[in-house]
Amino acid sequence: MTLSVHHVTDYTYGAPVEWAHHTACLAPRETPWQRVAGWQLSIDPLPDAWGIEGLALDAAALAPHLRRDPWGNRHLSFGHARVHEELSVDSRFVVELQDRPAPDPNRGPAWEAVALGLRYRAGRGLQEADEFALASAYTAPDEALAAYARRAFLPSRTLAAAGLALMHQIHTDLRYLPHSTTVATRAADALAQRSGVCQDFAHVFIAACRALGLAARYVSGYLLTRPPPGQPKLVGADASHAWVELWCPEQGWLALDPTNDVPANLDHVTLAWGRDYADVAPLRGVLRGGGVATLKVGVTVEPVSGGVSSPG
Repeated sequence: MTLSVHHVTDYTYGAPVEWAHHTACLAPRETPWQRVAGWQLSIDPLPDAWGIEGLALDAAALAPHLRRDPWGNRHLSFGHARVHEELSVDSRFVVELQDRPAPDPNRGPAWEAVALGLRYRAGRGLQEADEFALASAYTAPDEALAAYARRAFLPSRTLAAAGLALMHQIHTDLRYLPHSTTVATRAADALAQRSGVCQDFAHVFIAACRALGLAARYVSGYLLTRPPPGQPKLVGADASHAWVELWCPEQGWLALDPTNDVPANLDHVTLAWGRDYADVAPLRGVLRGGGVATLKVGVTVEPVSGGVSSPG
């Protein structure tokens, strides 16, 4: 599956912005199942440090402005020291996706054994999954989340089977309701009100798993905008999307989308991953002035013919 991805973020400010500094997490990742080519980023007005060569920069030209975080995501920092009343950030690339192995609910140990293996003990070496078992700003575990998790994580159930059950449980129990939460809503609050958007569905899943001592991480990305004939359109396909990955020692990171109750596969384009939304927010900033801003986001993910010739 080869897809073209186009993500545009437009801000219109209610008052002139005198000064601004932004950080963008919009550089798509290379993974064993995903190959990227032709990533381009346009920012208008042009950031101060970019000179006047043009509005669009490709991956090679952007490289000096990018920094990698501890999980390998690439972040771009840019700023404006001149007055402006609008900001447009336009990201586009082509990606080739390979089938991922489907989670096998019958393979692997019971979830209790996995949780035990993630516990700290003197002399144990650090594992990649360890930090994704710890609390974070949006996913602080509590007793309510632990109790909610235990409905799916029955005694001696395999980790993969329990993860699939929790994905289905969240999809069933939480109502997808735009504007019912904000980017600052925590997992405990989303669970209490039983509604939210894809970010909240992911945070509830992650926090529930961490409440039992398991490791799960937040994944930001995109969904195929127009599905193949006869298949339903996935929820969240016209904007940035979020799902989760649950650490399973025998099967690796299991990619699960509780918003749509499906394992992530050829419909899902990975952008970045972290402990929660705060690590991989597509765009955030600090500015002087601006008043009340109007935000407009557009995402289009469409199939294209041909393959990816070279990574971006």
